[in-house]
Amino acid sequence: MRADLAPTSASSRKNQAPGNAPTREGLAGFPQSYFALVMATGIVSLALHDQGWDYPARILFAVNCLAYGVLWLLSLLRFIFHRRRWLADLTSPRKSAGFLTMVAATCVLGSQFALQAPWRVVAVIFWGIGLGLWVALNYTFFAVITMREPKPSFETDISGSWLLAVVSTESLAVLGALVVPHGIGLFISLTTALVGTLLYVCLITLILHRWIFFSIKPEKLTPDYWINMGALAIITLATATLISAIQRDDTAPVLQPFLTGLLLLAWAAATWWIPLLVLAGVWRHLWSGVPYRYDPGYWSMVFPLGMYSAATSLVGSVLGLAFLRPLSALFAGIAALAWTVAFCGMLGSLVRRSATQENPR
Repeated sequence: MRADLAPTSASSRKNQAPGNAPTREGLAGFPQSYFALVMATGIVSLALHDQGWDYPARILFAVNCLAYGVLWLLSLLRFIFHRRRWLADLTSPRKSAGFLTMVAATCVLGSQFALQAPWRVVAVIFWGIGLGLWVALNYTFFAVITMREPKPSFETDISGSWLLAVVSTESLAVLGALVVPHGIGLFISLTTALVGTLLYVCLITLILHRWIFFSIKPEKLTPDYWINMGALAIITLATATLISAIQRDDTAPVLQPFLTGLLLLAWAAATWWIPLLVLAGVWRHLWSGVPYRYDPGYWSMVFPLGMYSAATSLVGSVLGLAFLRPLSALFAGIAALAWTVAFCGMLGSLVRRSATQENPR
């Protein structure tokens, strides 16, 4: 976890235990976007569960419950002790979108309770919490980028993280279709999924304009641009989940052709993004020499890989396309490997930070 270390006076250092100041400053700089860890862990667990790999899926489910609780505790402590920094991030065009990971993380974990555990009522509670967070944080984000001065800059502020507005919205639709797959609950999920799709069309237009017409340095091509694909993958998953619910409940069958077309469009577009994002990574690291170094943003790369696997699996199931099963299994394995690398990188980063605090210069 990165933090901009603020200078401390000699008197304050004298009155604090060794390592206490860096710990407090680390909490002040804690990025709210770290909830992407829960998003990534949850969707990789669900992808493995889809493939019948239940043992690793259950382990990741348990890890995710723990991670969710720890991240909420850190967020609460940060709000209590560093409220000014917390509010500054919430109202920053560059950082406000990161708060939307809290919505997506809540809904992804709720989906795990709906699909991997017998406690369906817990999933319903998570849907309610996710809905409340979405209303508060989604409109805060759009209010910030609309009303805050100076206005966001194409070259410095817009990034793939803005698509978390789409991911959070679609995650709400997925969980809603799982826990209340009929009546008004299904209608809410349908409208939410369509809003998320509209947001994707608007935001990806801005991001592509940034990519095509403005110079991008390799170090600025951060892993969160994988959300370009991940947002489409979760649109695919939400649409497939809605089709499945409509088929079971025989609700509004007139919508099925429209949703099937949207499903195929979203899946095809997500698939198109993958080679381009791989090429961007090759250009960034192998061609331009940007070193691999752990950053919380890498969880925003793991999440789309797991989401593509889960979405492809459900597309194959809903449309009866059995030949998509091996592709889904391949990406489940890739996502699990990427999660392992990112998790080891996170542990290594925490160990190095701990060693630095225990042996300050």
